[in-house]
Amino acid sequence: MTATSSYPKVPTGEFGDLLRYWRDVRGVSQLDLSLEAGVSQRQISFIESGRSVPGRHTVLALAQTLDVPLRERNALLLAAGYAPVYSEAPWNAQEMHSVVRALERVVRQHEPFPAIVMDRNWNVLMTNDAAPRFFNHFIDMAARQGPRNMLHLIFDPQGMRPFVADWDNVSRSLLQRVHRESVGHVIDGGTKALLDALLAYPGVPRDWKTYHAPSAMPVVPLGFISEGVVLRYFSMVTSVGAPQNVAAQELRLECMFPADDATEARHQQLFTVDLKER
Repeated sequence: MTATSSYPKVPTGEFGDLLRYWRDVRGVSQLDLSLEAGVSQRQISFIESGRSVPGRHTVLALAQTLDVPLRERNALLLAAGYAPVYSEAPWNAQEMHSVVRALERVVRQHEPFPAIVMDRNWNVLMTNDAAPRFFNHFIDMAARQGPRNMLHLIFDPQGMRPFVADWDNVSRSLLQRVHRESVGHVIDGGTKALLDALLAYPGVPRDWKTYHAPSAMPVVPLGFISEGVVLRYFSMVTSVGAPQNVAAQELRLECMFPADDATEARHQQLFTVDLKER
């Protein structure tokens, strides 16, 4: 799915409709899917028309070939009459203990720079101490209502938005990131709802799909205005390798780094003082 495509409605019910949907999303013909998955084109045609019921192994082979996200693979299995195979336990369930411990180590070691763990819709699940310390430097985070969502925090005129340098271009880049980094590169209902909510804020540029970021730097920095000085950061995003759990696949660890020496020096100055006062 490209950044200029519309949001397709995911069909419900019949497996054949779902398979055709995922083929369309990936831009894969029946012949291409047949060659990649090792399933005959005739069988794929019969499956999509409802004339044939695929076996469980075939369902998983087709889903794997089409790079269907784990949550949606479970939906495919159910539509074909099989039990889901991927756990949908929450991110903090006991089976996720080793992953959560690893994330805790990473965010802790990233001090004094912010590190944030989020779900597929940018809701904050975990942070290091530096993250709230950083954002509280600009606004009173305790006064914000509702669940913590990083993009709402940035886009909200009552949140971080007044402190974001070059707001128009930053907002365009972030909207493109939501689209580009969606799980499985597919705009699901939750991601579409998030995009709609962000676009509902006043003053959000409508030409974000066609925006091309300046190429003077290897990354697009996110600047925050502090006492007349712009602090510039970029982020590195990490995901769990070879996930076999829906929550594990949907986790995103984002670590902020200074984009230049001046920002690093200023950050150390500001937040080293905060640490001494704690």
